[in-house]
Parts: sequence; C-alpha cells; structure tokens
Amino acid sequence: MRRANPVRYKNAKDVLPPRLLKELQQFVQGELVYIPKNADRRAGWGELSGARRQIAERNEEISRRYASGWSVAELERKYHLSGDSIRKIVVKMK
Repeated sequence: MRRANPVRYKNAKDVLPPRLLKELQQFVQGELVYIPKNADRRAGWGELSGARRQIAERNEEISRRYASGWSVAELERKYHLSGDSIRKIVVKMK
C-alpha cells in the first residue's frame, strides 16, 4: 500500500511578505491553515499513483482481446468486470 507523503509545514514568516503575514494575522494566529493549489495545478485522478495509466492499459488490452475473438463472458472472468463494463470499454475504445 502506498503511503501519503508526510506533511511538510512552512513557517509563514519564511515564505510570505511581511505585509501579507500581518494581514493574515488579523484572521488567524498560531493555527494551521491549509492553502489549496490552484485548480489548474492539481493532478487529475490517478495521475500521481499511476492508476489512470494502468486502467487505460487494461482497457486497451480488453479491446484488443475482444477484437481478436474473446467473448464478453471470457473477458468478464479474466478481468472481474461486469458484462456492461466490458461492453462500455469496447465501445469507448473503437
């Protein structure tokens, strides 16, 4: 199982301009504040773990096997997916 990266805190006085730090201190002092990434800098689902790539490779393999004559039932047993899921993958990969 993959473990999450340990949290690395930064001291605001080390990374923020003094004026901004003083402004923030009017709202929060001595507490932890999470500052989210901009939406355009966030990784998509499965991009960091490689899950997205693995599923794409699996789906390509399912499509190839179906095209080479494997039945939906055979693919269900091989990949432990429902027939509906197999059919969706095959249609999407065409």
